[in-house]
Amino acid sequence: MASYEGPIKRQRMNDGGDVKDEFGDHDSNRSFGDQQQPEQPNKVLLFTVINPVYPITTDVVYKICEPTGEVQRIVIFRKRGVQAMVEFASIQAAQRAKVSLNGADIYSGCCTLKIDWAKPARLNVYKNDDETWDYTVELDQGNNGTSQPALLGDAPVGFQSSPFNHQAGHMGRAMVPRPPPRMARSEILHGRPRPTLMIGGPQQMGPDFVEDFGMQDVAAYSQSPVLMIYGLNPEKMNCDRIFNILCLYGNVIKVKFLKSKPGTAMVQMGDPLAVDRAISGLSGMRFFNEKLVLAPSKQMYLTDTSGSVSQLNDGTPTQIDYNNSRNNRFTTTEQAAKNRIQNPSKVLHYYNAPISFDEEQVNNICKDLDISPPSKFVPFKSKTERSSSGLMEFDTKAQALECLTVANHFKIDNPTYSRYPYIVKLCFSTSSTTSRE
Repeated sequence: MASYEGPIKRQRMNDGGDVKDEFGDHDSNRSFGDQQQPEQPNKVLLFTVINPVYPITTDVVYKICEPTGEVQRIVIFRKRGVQAMVEFASIQAAQRAKVSLNGADIYSGCCTLKIDWAKPARLNVYKNDDETWDYTVELDQGNNGTSQPALLGDAPVGFQSSPFNHQAGHMGRAMVPRPPPRMARSEILHGRPRPTLMIGGPQQMGPDFVEDFGMQDVAAYSQSPVLMIYGLNPEKMNCDRIFNILCLYGNVIKVKFLKSKPGTAMVQMGDPLAVDRAISGLSGMRFFNEKLVLAPSKQMYLTDTSGSVSQLNDGTPTQIDYNNSRNNRFTTTEQAAKNRIQNPSKVLHYYNAPISFDEEQVNNICKDLDISPPSKFVPFKSKTERSSSGLMEFDTKAQALECLTVANHFKIDNPTYSRYPYIVKLCFSTSSTTSRE
């Protein structure tokens, strides 16, 4: 819980149904850079985290800010993207932080900081956790929001803890420790990035894997690996197409459409971190004339439908198990390390395609699948005679997402090298087709 001393406006709905920012009017479809920010320096800075692939907690924010000056309070909020307000002990410390941290990546290639002067002159914090922290006083922490501590401690003898207090990589939110002593800024900003390795599910993540990749340090915001998806076009979507999208953010275990709620599905991911990444990257995207909305579920896993599985409009089943799918991209540490998780863009990177894969073939595939073809097609110079890769640029992000949804894992015959077909794989890319031409 936190409050702010300064000009604050109540949340209200605009004509499109979006919530307006509590710190003033702003169009939710504008980028953060388009918002008017106060130019008067004060002790409070507004941090906007661009491309927040990894979790951002008070501990993370403290570590990057503390080397520039004494940090007094931190408040993190998530209305559209990830933002944080940081109150320093002096205006000079805030100025040093703004100059030295603005534009820096917290982790390599992602979590880029955009820093502005905030409107509030002071932050009021009433609880120390991964969302808010007051470093000037000792506040209650670790009771999960209850007024009394647990009667018998964290867990019975022989158990690590309850499902809602497991460390990340397991089933829920990790308890946030008091931040460590001061660290060098170079160590923070240029250290090893957080891992994004999702190994099927919590039960499959062994201690060696956790230790090698530092997973014990990462906290998930979602407490469940189950994801709710709303705004799916019933005439266009099925389980395989949901898999085609979500496999970019983590392992997909099971997909289930809700018969009672058309256009709604539940997906069990490999762990809560995959849920967080999918929500951050996809929620609010428009495709197939619908607006995609994602939210964490209260369920900890998906149960199989009793009796026979019903069918969707296209004749495919309403529920499919993908736990053993070879198209999951985070199954091994080596495989997961090759994935670069990107937010949706107009450019798709394709790979594992035949050498003969060209623009004419792509246009024919798009025509057969009833989706818009790319406006630009740029093949890479192949390093092998067995497969090819390249970029496809679309006019809009919606068209790129529709192509990814329908054409990801498209099969093309491979009579030359194998009796097995090519499975063309797609992912979002931040590369420019212009620079590759």
